[in-house]
Amino acid sequence: MKSEKISELTTNRLSVYLRCLNTLAAVRIKTISSQALAKQFNLNSAQIRKDLGYFGEFGVRGVGYYVEDLRDHITQILGLNRPHRVGIIGAGRLGTALANYNGFGKSNFTVVALFDNDSDKIGKRLGAGEVMVYDVKKIDRVVREQEIDVAVIAVPASSAQRVLNQVTSAGIRAVLNFAPAPLSARLGVKVKTVDLTTSLESLSYFLARSQVGAKANARNSSRVNEIIEQTEQEL
Repeated sequence: MKSEKISELTTNRLSVYLRCLNTLAAVRIKTISSQALAKQFNLNSAQIRKDLGYFGEFGVRGVGYYVEDLRDHITQILGLNRPHRVGIIGAGRLGTALANYNGFGKSNFTVVALFDNDSDKIGKRLGAGEVMVYDVKKIDRVVREQEIDVAVIAVPASSAQRVLNQVTSAGIRAVLNFAPAPLSARLGVKVKTVDLTTSLESLSYFLARSQVGAKANARNSSRVNEIIEQTEQEL
């Protein structure tokens, strides 16, 4: 592996490549070239080779990539060759929905605890996996006992920073944040924020620009027709 720092964009793409390889393995494809991989999944072959090149030489000239071998390598690179135990802070609708998400298990993540400050929820089991809801005040103890290494924040924005401080004080260094708030993490802690509102507003902007463009095209088309009609009359 090269000594230069690997960007988050690169690791994000590795995750995409892994899902593509999983799809190929499911239909028993043994080998594939970067060009074929890119064409089948709408990727960029040069980018695939560049990203993989950061971590070693995986292709074989004249053959391409061995699907199973490359899957194993990327799985290890992403640290998915060992289980990760997840604690979700916030047992509301979002937290419960996340606890029920089947996709976690496919990537070796298991939700082992929910946390909340609602006495009506504490001590109960929620979701299809019957995940126990613990008092949020006991995060430190439960993190140690359940060996939790990933936290998911699903609380209101006003509480998010305090919750982040709690989970990092408990020793967690990887946090997925769903609260619509900018968070400040201590050194050595990685926080990845999923902002649904920002994503939707970006889509809204796209739609608005598309409508503006359509109206402009309609005006231009109308003007062209007027010019054509005027020219025909002069002739």
